[in-house]
Amino acid sequence: MGMQIGGSQDDESLNSTINTTPLVDVMLVLLIIFLITIPVVTTSVKVKLPLEPNAPQEAKPENIILSFNQKGELFFYDSPIKNSEDLKDKLRRARDAAKRADKPQPEVHIRGDMNSVYEPMGRAILAIQEIGLTKVSFVTDPTPP
Repeated sequence: MGMQIGGSQDDESLNSTINTTPLVDVMLVLLIIFLITIPVVTTSVKVKLPLEPNAPQEAKPENIILSFNQKGELFFYDSPIKNSEDLKDKLRRARDAAKRADKPQPEVHIRGDMNSVYEPMGRAILAIQEIGLTKVSFVTDPTPP
């Protein structure tokens, strides 16, 4: 293809053809590799995975942040809460402040330690419901383990 045999020595013409044989060999090897590996990658057990939006939420000033440490102690932002009546009082004040400013109802973000006891969280959610706040969300860590 790209080689001339015979001819005169004086005829030193430039050979401008491309030898495509190695290119075709490489492409065929890649094709075979892809044909073998694609079925292995695509076959798996058919399951319906839960959809979890991974959009980061902004901590707005009107959001109420409740935190639970590993012992189950409740914190309103950074201040500790002694009992559910104290929590209800703080939630009422935040709700009423939003009403007076003609702002929408504040969201309650619950940040619980992974190893925390669930009973205090349940009592806090009950207090939130009794006050009449309806926007409650649990804050999770979006980074994989």
